[in-house]
Amino acid sequence: MSKVRAEAQADVLIAEPVGSCTDLSATIVQPLKDHFRRELVVSPLSVMVDPLRLADILDGGTSGLHPSAAYILRKQMEEADLVVISKSDLLTASELESLKTRLVQAFPGVEYTTISAKTGDGLDAWLDAVTTQSEPGRRIAEVEYDIYAEGEAVLGWLNATFTLCGEQTAWNLFAERLLMGLSQRFDDMGASVGHVKLMIEAGDSFLIGNLTGKGDTLSIRGSAGASDTARLTLNARVQMEPDTLEGIVREVVAAASQGCITVTPLAWRCLSPGRPNPTHRYDHVIVSQEP
Repeated sequence: MSKVRAEAQADVLIAEPVGSCTDLSATIVQPLKDHFRRELVVSPLSVMVDPLRLADILDGGTSGLHPSAAYILRKQMEEADLVVISKSDLLTASELESLKTRLVQAFPGVEYTTISAKTGDGLDAWLDAVTTQSEPGRRIAEVEYDIYAEGEAVLGWLNATFTLCGEQTAWNLFAERLLMGLSQRFDDMGASVGHVKLMIEAGDSFLIGNLTGKGDTLSIRGSAGASDTARLTLNARVQMEPDTLEGIVREVVAAASQGCITVTPLAWRCLSPGRPNPTHRYDHVIVSQEP
């Protein structure tokens, strides 16, 4: 912790686990409260959830996910200090109110807020909540680790970084071709998509692309302009064997390049995660005390 403070010189640290993790209150928040209470102010655990995925989960479905992966999503909301319903711009006001009511019915006592990264609505309120609430980690979920392990293992995990060099290219169109190509391949296979995230950086410009289900969930924000060089970062969690996911990504990236771009991998890792094995797991809530 002292090394992070010295090297980062940061006042605020935001830690984001991958979307297929749970039991964070018991294994992360409580140990931080217990061992670093004199060094850190630990903020509430926020769990962000797509409203359409949440609606299906509340209906008793799995939102296209493997049942064990859907189990992880439910456990995330059980342990959350604050459930953040994202992409609020996708719903009407009445639909959003109905979703809030159903969330509280399914998870009594849960606190929630709504945000839209697209419009900025709710972001200030969420940041205010996580920086002013004084008692994080109020909930610990009962997690069946066999189901948890299966929910993670059914997803192929891919993290990759590439340089893109060649002809003058409109990077937003390239990103759209890439995400549409991946979506079509996954949909044709009936493979559930946890998420596909990409970022393309070209000089001082960048874009962010997301796929969180079938093709109609595709979105691109920002603009990387047009140039002959860029950097692509790609992160995917898809329900299939890692080798299959790796092959599809390589093929679709090459196809999106249309023979005009040389794609050079800088980093590449594709795997199926092992069984979660936390170093510390608390079975009770640590009550914060003044130092």
